[in-house]
Amino acid sequence: MTLPIYSGGRPVATIDTDLDGPHLQYDEAWRRDGNSFPISLSMPLGAPRYGPEVAVPWLMNLLPEGEPLRAMTRALGVARDDVLGLIAETGRDLAGALTIGARRTADKPAYRKIDHSRDLEQILAELPSKPFLMGDEGVSMSLAGAQEKLPVALVDGVVAIPVNGASSTHILKPDNPRLIGSVQNEALCMVLGRRCGLKVASATTGTAGERSYLLVERYDRAGEGEAVRRLHQEDFCQALGRPPAAKYEYNGSGVRGPSLPEMFALVRAHMTARDITGLLDAVIFNIAVGNVDSHAKNYSILLGPRQIELAPLYDLMSGLDWPNITQNHAQAVDDQRRGRHIYGRHWRRMADACGLSKPGVLRRIDALTTRLLAELPTAVEQVASMPAGRGRALVKFSESIGRRASLVRANAKLDGQDAEPLEYTDL
Repeated sequence: MTLPIYSGGRPVATIDTDLDGPHLQYDEAWRRDGNSFPISLSMPLGAPRYGPEVAVPWLMNLLPEGEPLRAMTRALGVARDDVLGLIAETGRDLAGALTIGARRTADKPAYRKIDHSRDLEQILAELPSKPFLMGDEGVSMSLAGAQEKLPVALVDGVVAIPVNGASSTHILKPDNPRLIGSVQNEALCMVLGRRCGLKVASATTGTAGERSYLLVERYDRAGEGEAVRRLHQEDFCQALGRPPAAKYEYNGSGVRGPSLPEMFALVRAHMTARDITGLLDAVIFNIAVGNVDSHAKNYSILLGPRQIELAPLYDLMSGLDWPNITQNHAQAVDDQRRGRHIYGRHWRRMADACGLSKPGVLRRIDALTTRLLAELPTAVEQVASMPAGRGRALVKFSESIGRRASLVRANAKLDGQDAEPLEYTDL
């Protein structure tokens, strides 16, 4: 099988297979064009061809994981290990600027509006068995991750499904019955991050019948209607050549996942001091809100012709209040993964390993957690005013985040004694 890769209709590369597996070959005109960009930091334009050891992890990270992937393979009748077969069926609307597969047909890209709330509710109910609306005429799209989600567009304020290669502009994430209040939890973390000055994707909530959902504006899209442009991006697993199973630093895949020193080294090699500070703020924020799922696929990079920068944050959620959720963070700070047990000595050693100023890191922790605590009450009210309302646990989430942020700030000033959790009572 040979799959062409395009950006805005321009040939970028082809993927072909031999006995070793898939290889990626850049188009020579793309390589010579000063306005082009690399498909991945793991596949710079300097070399014309990359083998399966690089191409396969990058491709795998375009696909969903876990149950959404299993449901996709059932719906398409394609084997789970057939990465190219899955990409061929879903490559019209992917994360980033690229489309993979046949050129667009004569069918004009369009959007199918979902005019009635009950119709959207039915679509959400069917997502577990019909991910990304597989099988619907003209629909071909995919997003990474293990969570149910649906790429959509807003057309005249109405949720719509992209067809015939039209670009989605938003990601719709339905409520999770196993994680009560997931919509308000994620909305709170994202609003709070933006209020603290971090680059975070814009989000709001919505309802469809008895269901609620989070609607996140895609940062890898620009413009509206037929003028929507795709912007290229990749996650840190793709940039560092890791398969999706290795998105956590410590995992059972046999491949060590990206560590904080590796992630900071990647940013330092390709981006600016502002991006280094942005990554540090993201790490501190995730520890402070208890976002234990801030794995390497939840950090991304925007790849432009003349600029490479850290992408806005997304998939921010606190794991402090649900049972059976690990309290180990996705990357260790020094040798500590439990947020409540990260002390000043851990932050200083992390700073050394990541090439950061130790006093500067500690000052940043104090400043960011202080701002977080100040912004938290307003963030709660902002989420409560969204269409899905407060839900059943918004105040509970905010109280837990307040306690954790206070503890993170206090522990950063200590060297390791077990500190009692501080109470946050200003809500």
